[in-house]
Amino acid sequence: MNGAQALMQTLADAGIEVCFTNPGTSEMHFVAALDSEPRMRAVLALFEGVATGAADGYARMAGKPAATLLHLGCGLGNGLANLHNARKGKVPVVNIVGDHATTHVPYDAQLQSDIETVARNVSPGFVRTAQSTAQLAQDAADAIAAARGLPGQVATLILPADVSWGEGGVPCPPPPPPAAPAADAATIAALAQVLRAGGKRCALLLGGQALRESALLAAARLAAHCGVRLLAEVFPTRMERGAGLPFVERIAYLAEMAGVQLADVEHLVLVDAKAPVSFFAYPGKKSDLVPATCTVHTLATPAQDAAASLALLAQALGAAQAAPALQVARRPGRPRGPLTAPKVCKAVGHLLPEHAILIDEAITSGLMLNVMTQGAPRHDLLTLTGGAIGQGLPNAVGAAIACPDRPVIALIGDGTAMYTIQALWSMAREQLNVTAIIFNNAA
Repeated sequence: MNGAQALMQTLADAGIEVCFTNPGTSEMHFVAALDSEPRMRAVLALFEGVATGAADGYARMAGKPAATLLHLGCGLGNGLANLHNARKGKVPVVNIVGDHATTHVPYDAQLQSDIETVARNVSPGFVRTAQSTAQLAQDAADAIAAARGLPGQVATLILPADVSWGEGGVPCPPPPPPAAPAADAATIAALAQVLRAGGKRCALLLGGQALRESALLAAARLAAHCGVRLLAEVFPTRMERGAGLPFVERIAYLAEMAGVQLADVEHLVLVDAKAPVSFFAYPGKKSDLVPATCTVHTLATPAQDAAASLALLAQALGAAQAAPALQVARRPGRPRGPLTAPKVCKAVGHLLPEHAILIDEAITSGLMLNVMTQGAPRHDLLTLTGGAIGQGLPNAVGAAIACPDRPVIALIGDGTAMYTIQALWSMAREQLNVTAIIFNNAA
C-alpha cells in the first residue's frame, strides 16, 4: 500500500463515508485511492468553500464527520469561512489539506505557504502535518478521534505529496467512539435547589445537543413542573422543531431585543450553550447581554451529555413524569397578493413537507421564518453558527447527501448566495433533493 491507500482504508474503517473534494496536483494519489475505495463517496465542489460548508452540513445531519480534500494553503484559505462556521457550531470535520512533497518545500514554489498557521484559526485543537508514510494512518486515526470527540471540532491533517505516494502505508484501526459524561451529582443537586426556589425567574438556555428531541422533552418537563423558561441560542447548529415538540424561544440577534427577553431572568442555566453576548461592540453598550442581576449556572458543558444531564435534573426535581407542553399542528394560510419576503416565509410554513431540513441563511428576508414554521410538520433547522455568510447553499449539499430521503429547503439571501453560488453545480451534479429559495431584495 502507498500512504494514500492506507489513509483511505483508515477513514473508511472508521465509518467516514463521504469526502467533499476540490483537489489539485498534490492530491492526485489521494484521488486515485478514493476512486478505488467503494465505501467512500467522492463529492466534487468547484470551490473550496462549498466543500467545507458541505462537510459541515453533512455532519450536522449525519451525526458523524465527513472528510474534505483541499489543495494546499490557498485552497484551505478559500474554504476557511465555512470551517469557521463549523468550529463555532462544534461540528466534527476531518479536514485534509494536501501539501508539496517534503523535498520540494525548500524551493519556496509559487504555491508554498505556512498551512499550519492558517489551519490553527479553525482547528485550534488538532493540526498535524504527516511526517512519514508509515505513520500517516495513525495520524488520520488521531484526527478522526479529535473531530468526533465532545465537543466536536475541525481536525486538520496536512498531507505532503510524497507521504501520500510513498510505499509502506499501514492502515490503522478505528478509534473508539467518544464517551460523554453527564453532570455530576453535586451540580444536579445545586441546580435542583435553584430551580425549586426560583421557578419562573429561571431560564434554561439550550444549545448544541440540547436542541435535539430527547433533551427538548426533558427540558419541557422541567418547564411544566417548575415554570422555568426555555430559551435557545441565537444560531443553533441543529434544532429539532415543529408540531409535537416543545416550543423553545430563540434568543434574538439584536442586542436590544435579547435584553428584553432576559430582563426578568434571575438564574440562567446553560445547557451545552454559552452565555449570550452581543454580535458586535457598540459605544456605550454592554457586550455581555446577561443582566447584572442574573446569576449564570452551567448544567452541562459542550463536552458533557446534555440530554442525560437534563433527565437527571428532572428526576431530582420530581419532574420526570411531568407532561411537557407540545406544539400543536398548525400552518399559516396560503399567502396572496404581491410577493414579499414575509409571504415567502408564509408559503414555506404553508407547504413545508414532513421531516424537511430547513436551512436558514435568508438574513433580513427571513425574519418571519420562525413564526411561520412554528407548528409546521416536524423538521430540522440549520443556521449560520459562525456568522460567516456563504454557508447555506453548501450546508444544503451536505445535508441532502446525509439524508437522501428527506427534502432540503434552503432559504438564502441574494448577497450571501454569491459567496458560494457554485454549490448549485454540485447539487445538479449529485442530483440532490434541494429546493433553493434565493431572496432578491434588490438592495
